[in-house]
Amino acid sequence: MRNNRVWNTRVAGGGLALVLALSACGGNGDDGDNGDDRELAGETFTVGSKEFTESHVLSNISALLLEDAGAEIVDQTGISGTATVRAALESEEIDLYWDYTGTGWVDILGNTTEDLPDDLYSAVVEEDAENGIAWLEPANFENTYRIAVTEDFAGEHGLSTVTDAADFIDENPDQNRLCAASEFINRDDGLPGLEEAYDVDFQAVELDLNLIYPQVGDSCEFGEVFSTDARIDANDLVVLDDDQDFFVPYEGALTLRQETLDEYPVIEELHQPVSEALTDEVVMELNGRVDTAGEDPRDVAEDWLTEQGFID
Repeated sequence: MRNNRVWNTRVAGGGLALVLALSACGGNGDDGDNGDDRELAGETFTVGSKEFTESHVLSNISALLLEDAGAEIVDQTGISGTATVRAALESEEIDLYWDYTGTGWVDILGNTTEDLPDDLYSAVVEEDAENGIAWLEPANFENTYRIAVTEDFAGEHGLSTVTDAADFIDENPDQNRLCAASEFINRDDGLPGLEEAYDVDFQAVELDLNLIYPQVGDSCEFGEVFSTDARIDANDLVVLDDDQDFFVPYEGALTLRQETLDEYPVIEELHQPVSEALTDEVVMELNGRVDTAGEDPRDVAEDWLTEQGFID
Protein backbone atom coordinates (compact mmCIF):
# COMPACT_ATOMS: atom_id res chain seq x y z
CA MET A 1 0.00 0.00 0.00
CA ARG A 2 1.42 3.36 -0.99
CA ASN A 3 2.02 6.00 1.64
CA ASN A 4 0.11 8.92 0.17
CA ARG A 5 -0.40 10.97 3.30
CA VAL A 6 -0.07 14.74 2.91
CA TRP A 7 1.50 16.05 6.08
CA ASN A 8 0.37 19.42 7.38
CA THR A 9 0.86 21.42 10.56
CA ARG A 10 -1.06 19.69 13.33
CA VAL A 11 -3.84 21.50 15.12
CA ALA A 12 -3.14 22.33 18.76
CA GLY A 13 -5.50 24.03 21.18
CA GLY A 14 -7.58 26.69 19.44
CA GLY A 15 -5.14 27.41 16.59
CA LEU A 16 -6.62 25.60 13.60
CA ALA A 17 -4.65 25.49 10.38
CA LEU A 18 -6.83 26.31 7.38
CA VAL A 19 -6.82 23.42 4.94
CA LEU A 20 -9.96 24.19 2.96
CA ALA A 21 -8.03 24.12 -0.28
CA LEU A 22 -7.26 20.48 0.34
CA SER A 23 -10.66 19.52 1.71
CA ALA A 24 -12.65 16.74 0.14
CA CYS A 25 -15.87 18.70 0.11
CA GLY A 26 -15.16 20.04 -3.33
CA GLY A 27 -14.44 16.57 -4.68
CA ASN A 28 -11.16 17.35 -6.43
CA GLY A 29 -10.92 14.76 -9.16
CA ASP A 30 -8.33 16.44 -11.37
CA ASP A 31 -5.82 13.67 -10.71
CA GLY A 32 -8.25 10.87 -11.40
CA ASP A 33 -6.86 10.09 -14.87
CA ASN A 34 -3.75 8.30 -13.60
CA GLY A 35 -5.17 4.83 -14.15
CA ASP A 36 -6.05 4.27 -10.47
CA ASP A 37 -9.54 2.75 -10.42
CA ARG A 38 -9.87 2.62 -6.63
CA GLU A 39 -13.09 4.14 -5.26
CA LEU A 40 -11.54 7.32 -3.87
CA ALA A 41 -8.65 7.83 -6.29
CA GLY A 42 -7.91 11.52 -6.78
CA GLU A 43 -9.83 12.65 -3.68
CA THR A 44 -8.37 14.32 -0.60
CA PHE A 45 -9.74 14.13 2.94
CA THR A 46 -8.62 15.92 6.09
CA VAL A 47 -8.77 13.57 9.07
CA GLY A 48 -8.88 14.93 12.61
CA SER A 49 -8.85 13.44 16.08
CA LYS A 50 -8.88 14.48 19.72
CA GLU A 51 -5.67 14.49 21.73
CA PHE A 52 -5.85 11.12 23.50
CA THR A 53 -4.45 7.79 22.33
CA GLU A 54 -7.67 6.02 21.36
CA SER A 55 -8.78 8.95 19.21
CA HIS A 56 -5.40 8.90 17.45
CA VAL A 57 -5.67 5.16 16.78
CA LEU A 58 -9.23 5.35 15.47
CA SER A 59 -8.52 8.29 13.19
CA ASN A 60 -5.45 6.52 11.81
CA ILE A 61 -7.66 3.52 11.09
CA SER A 62 -9.96 5.78 9.08
CA ALA A 63 -7.08 7.49 7.31
CA LEU A 64 -5.56 4.16 6.27
CA LEU A 65 -8.92 2.85 5.02
CA LEU A 66 -9.35 5.93 2.84
CA GLU A 67 -5.75 5.77 1.63
CA ASP A 68 -6.21 2.13 0.69
CA ALA A 69 -9.23 3.21 -1.38
CA GLY A 70 -7.01 5.69 -3.26
CA ALA A 71 -7.51 8.94 -1.34
CA GLU A 72 -4.85 11.33 -0.11
CA ILE A 73 -4.98 12.29 3.55
CA VAL A 74 -4.22 15.58 5.26
CA ASP A 75 -3.29 14.76 8.86
CA GLN A 76 -4.87 17.00 11.48
CA THR A 77 -4.92 14.55 14.38
CA GLY A 78 -4.33 15.70 17.94
CA ILE A 79 -6.83 18.57 18.26
CA SER A 80 -7.26 19.48 21.91
CA GLY A 81 -10.81 19.17 23.23
CA THR A 82 -14.21 18.18 21.90
CA ALA A 83 -15.38 21.73 21.23
CA THR A 84 -12.36 22.49 19.08
CA VAL A 85 -12.38 19.35 16.96
CA ARG A 86 -16.16 19.60 16.49
CA ALA A 87 -15.81 23.23 15.39
CA ALA A 88 -13.18 22.12 12.90
CA LEU A 89 -15.63 19.59 11.44
CA GLU A 90 -18.47 22.09 11.19
CA SER A 91 -16.25 24.76 9.60
CA GLU A 92 -14.90 22.25 7.02
CA GLU A 93 -11.33 22.45 8.31
CA ILE A 94 -11.47 18.68 8.78
CA ASP A 95 -13.71 16.18 7.04
CA LEU A 96 -14.13 13.46 9.64
CA TYR A 97 -13.18 12.31 13.14
CA TRP A 98 -14.32 9.73 15.71
CA ASP A 99 -16.51 10.78 18.62
CA TYR A 100 -18.75 9.11 21.20
CA THR A 101 -22.54 8.96 21.55
CA GLY A 102 -22.50 10.20 25.14
CA THR A 103 -20.30 13.12 24.17
CA GLY A 104 -22.60 13.90 21.29
CA TRP A 105 -25.73 13.85 23.44
CA VAL A 106 -24.43 15.91 26.36
CA ASP A 107 -21.36 17.90 25.38
CA ILE A 108 -22.21 18.69 21.74
CA LEU A 109 -26.01 18.74 21.62
CA GLY A 110 -26.46 20.23 25.10
CA ASN A 111 -28.71 17.62 26.67
CA THR A 112 -28.37 16.37 30.23
CA THR A 113 -27.59 12.97 31.66
CA GLU A 114 -31.05 12.96 33.23
CA ASP A 115 -32.96 12.99 29.92
CA LEU A 116 -31.15 10.02 28.41
CA PRO A 117 -33.20 8.32 25.65
CA ASP A 118 -33.54 4.55 25.44
CA ASP A 119 -31.83 4.50 22.03
CA LEU A 120 -29.06 7.02 22.53
CA TYR A 121 -27.39 6.51 19.15
CA SER A 122 -30.62 7.06 17.19
CA ALA A 123 -31.41 10.15 19.25
CA VAL A 124 -27.95 11.62 18.57
CA VAL A 125 -28.24 10.85 14.86
CA GLU A 126 -31.66 12.49 14.61
CA GLU A 127 -30.78 15.60 16.59
CA ASP A 128 -27.36 16.17 15.02
CA ALA A 129 -28.80 15.76 11.52
CA GLU A 130 -30.26 19.23 12.03
CA ASN A 131 -26.65 20.47 12.20
CA GLY A 132 -25.70 18.69 8.99
CA ILE A 133 -23.57 16.11 10.83
CA ALA A 134 -23.83 12.36 10.21
CA TRP A 135 -22.89 9.61 12.66
CA LEU A 136 -22.01 6.24 11.15
CA GLU A 137 -23.16 3.09 12.94
CA PRO A 138 -21.21 2.85 16.20
CA ALA A 139 -18.40 0.37 16.58
CA ASN A 140 -18.64 -2.68 18.84
CA PHE A 141 -16.95 -0.98 21.79
CA GLU A 142 -17.84 1.57 24.43
CA ASN A 143 -15.29 3.88 25.99
CA THR A 144 -16.95 5.20 29.10
CA TYR A 145 -15.68 7.51 31.82
CA ARG A 146 -14.87 5.68 35.04
CA ILE A 147 -13.33 6.46 38.43
CA ALA A 148 -10.39 4.30 39.51
CA VAL A 149 -8.19 3.76 42.58
CA THR A 150 -5.17 1.58 43.18
CA GLU A 151 -5.75 -2.07 44.08
CA ASP A 152 -4.12 -1.49 47.46
CA PHE A 153 -6.30 1.54 48.26
CA ALA A 154 -9.48 -0.31 47.22
CA GLY A 155 -8.58 -3.29 49.38
CA GLU A 156 -7.54 -1.24 52.40
CA HIS A 157 -10.77 0.78 52.45
CA GLY A 158 -13.24 -1.70 51.01
CA LEU A 159 -14.03 0.32 47.88
CA SER A 160 -15.78 -1.32 44.95
CA THR A 161 -18.37 1.30 43.90
CA VAL A 162 -18.50 5.08 43.51
CA THR A 163 -21.01 5.11 46.38
CA ASP A 164 -18.33 3.45 48.52
CA ALA A 165 -15.97 6.22 47.46
CA ALA A 166 -18.51 8.91 48.35
CA ASP A 167 -19.00 7.37 51.80
CA PHE A 168 -15.25 7.14 52.31
CA ILE A 169 -14.74 10.79 51.36
CA ASP A 170 -17.55 11.84 53.69
CA GLU A 171 -15.61 10.24 56.54
CA ASN A 172 -12.16 11.24 55.23
CA PRO A 173 -12.58 14.63 53.52
CA ASP A 174 -8.81 15.15 53.34
CA GLN A 175 -8.48 12.14 51.01
CA ASN A 176 -10.69 13.33 48.17
CA ARG A 177 -8.18 14.27 45.48
CA LEU A 178 -9.20 13.31 41.96
CA CYS A 179 -6.67 13.44 39.12
CA ALA A 180 -8.57 14.46 35.99
CA ALA A 181 -8.17 16.22 32.67
CA SER A 182 -9.60 19.68 32.04
CA GLU A 183 -12.44 18.44 29.86
CA PHE A 184 -13.72 15.97 32.48
CA ILE A 185 -13.50 18.61 35.20
CA ASN A 186 -15.72 20.98 33.25
CA ARG A 187 -18.20 18.71 31.44
CA ASP A 188 -21.72 18.16 32.75
CA ASP A 189 -21.31 14.44 32.07
CA GLY A 190 -18.01 14.58 33.93
CA LEU A 191 -17.09 15.83 37.38
CA PRO A 192 -19.91 18.37 38.04
CA GLY A 193 -22.61 15.83 37.26
CA LEU A 194 -20.80 13.03 39.07
CA GLU A 195 -20.53 15.07 42.27
CA GLU A 196 -24.23 15.92 42.11
CA ALA A 197 -25.32 12.35 41.37
CA TYR A 198 -23.30 10.88 44.25
CA ASP A 199 -23.49 13.86 46.64
CA VAL A 200 -19.71 13.93 46.93
CA ASP A 201 -17.06 16.65 46.76
CA PHE A 202 -13.80 15.81 45.02
CA GLN A 203 -10.77 18.06 45.04
CA ALA A 204 -9.86 18.14 41.34
CA VAL A 205 -6.17 17.97 40.42
CA GLU A 206 -5.95 18.94 36.77
CA LEU A 207 -3.45 16.89 34.75
CA ASP A 208 -2.78 15.98 31.16
CA LEU A 209 -4.65 12.78 30.28
CA ASN A 210 -1.43 10.80 29.91
CA LEU A 211 -0.26 11.73 33.41
CA ILE A 212 -3.36 10.64 35.29
CA TYR A 213 -2.81 6.88 35.45
CA PRO A 214 0.60 6.82 37.19
CA GLN A 215 -0.48 9.58 39.58
CA VAL A 216 -3.42 7.66 41.06
CA GLY A 217 -2.19 6.57 44.49
CA ASP A 218 0.46 9.28 44.45
CA SER A 219 -0.81 12.80 43.76
CA CYS A 220 -4.43 11.65 44.04
CA GLU A 221 -6.48 9.01 45.79
CA PHE A 222 -8.83 8.80 42.78
CA GLY A 223 -8.48 9.20 39.05
CA GLU A 224 -10.56 9.75 35.94
CA VAL A 225 -9.96 6.88 33.50
CA PHE A 226 -11.36 5.55 30.24
CA SER A 227 -12.84 2.06 30.36
CA THR A 228 -10.89 0.84 27.29
CA ASP A 229 -7.52 2.16 28.45
CA ALA A 230 -4.86 -0.53 28.88
CA ARG A 231 -3.10 1.61 31.47
CA ILE A 232 -5.75 0.60 33.99
CA ASP A 233 -4.18 -2.87 34.22
CA ALA A 234 -0.63 -1.62 33.62
CA ASN A 235 -0.85 0.63 36.70
CA ASP A 236 -2.67 -1.91 38.92
CA LEU A 237 -5.83 0.19 39.15
CA VAL A 238 -9.33 -0.91 40.10
CA VAL A 239 -12.30 0.64 38.33
CA LEU A 240 -15.13 1.53 40.73
CA ASP A 241 -18.59 0.41 39.68
CA ASP A 242 -20.85 3.28 38.63
CA ASP A 243 -23.66 1.89 40.79
CA GLN A 244 -25.91 4.93 40.26
CA ASP A 245 -25.56 4.58 36.46
CA PHE A 246 -24.45 8.18 36.11
CA PHE A 247 -22.07 7.85 33.20
CA VAL A 248 -23.69 8.02 29.79
CA PRO A 249 -22.95 5.26 27.21
CA TYR A 250 -20.06 6.30 25.00
CA GLU A 251 -20.14 4.19 21.85
CA GLY A 252 -17.42 5.14 19.38
CA ALA A 253 -18.59 6.27 15.94
CA LEU A 254 -17.14 8.10 12.96
CA THR A 255 -18.64 11.56 12.43
CA LEU A 256 -18.60 13.59 9.23
CA ARG A 257 -20.66 16.20 7.45
CA GLN A 258 -23.76 14.78 5.77
CA GLU A 259 -22.76 16.39 2.48
CA THR A 260 -19.48 14.48 2.57
CA LEU A 261 -21.26 11.21 3.24
CA ASP A 262 -23.77 11.91 0.47
CA GLU A 263 -20.96 12.53 -2.01
CA TYR A 264 -18.83 9.60 -0.85
CA PRO A 265 -21.11 6.82 0.50
CA VAL A 266 -18.18 4.41 0.11
CA ILE A 267 -16.80 5.88 3.36
CA GLU A 268 -19.62 4.16 5.24
CA GLU A 269 -19.14 0.93 3.28
CA LEU A 270 -15.43 0.86 4.16
CA HIS A 271 -16.03 1.47 7.86
CA GLN A 272 -18.93 -0.91 8.48
CA PRO A 273 -16.96 -4.19 8.78
CA VAL A 274 -14.13 -2.44 10.62
CA SER A 275 -16.52 -1.01 13.21
CA GLU A 276 -17.98 -4.47 13.79
CA ALA A 277 -14.50 -5.82 14.51
CA LEU A 278 -13.59 -3.06 16.98
CA THR A 279 -14.63 -4.69 20.26
CA ASP A 280 -13.76 -3.52 23.78
CA GLU A 281 -10.96 -6.10 23.94
CA VAL A 282 -9.52 -5.12 20.55
CA VAL A 283 -9.54 -1.40 21.30
CA MET A 284 -7.94 -1.91 24.71
CA GLU A 285 -5.20 -4.00 23.07
CA LEU A 286 -4.56 -1.35 20.39
CA ASN A 287 -4.46 1.40 23.02
CA GLY A 288 -2.02 -0.65 25.07
CA ARG A 289 0.37 -1.07 22.17
CA VAL A 290 0.66 2.71 22.08
CA ASP A 291 0.52 3.62 25.75
CA THR A 292 2.47 0.77 27.33
CA ALA A 293 4.57 -0.59 24.47
CA GLY A 294 5.39 2.81 22.97
CA GLU A 295 4.34 2.03 19.40
CA ASP A 296 3.19 4.68 16.95
CA PRO A 297 -0.63 4.93 16.56
CA ARG A 298 -0.40 4.77 12.78
CA ASP A 299 1.77 1.64 12.88
CA VAL A 300 -0.63 -0.01 15.33
CA ALA A 301 -3.63 0.85 13.16
CA GLU A 302 -1.92 -0.37 9.99
CA ASP A 303 -0.80 -3.66 11.55
CA TRP A 304 -4.30 -4.43 12.81
CA LEU A 305 -6.06 -3.48 9.56
CA THR A 306 -3.62 -5.61 7.56
CA GLU A 307 -3.89 -8.60 9.92
CA GLN A 308 -7.69 -8.44 9.68
CA GLY A 309 -7.60 -8.21 5.89
CA PHE A 310 -9.20 -4.77 5.72
CA ILE A 311 -6.32 -3.24 3.74
CA ASP A 312 -3.60 -4.71 1.52
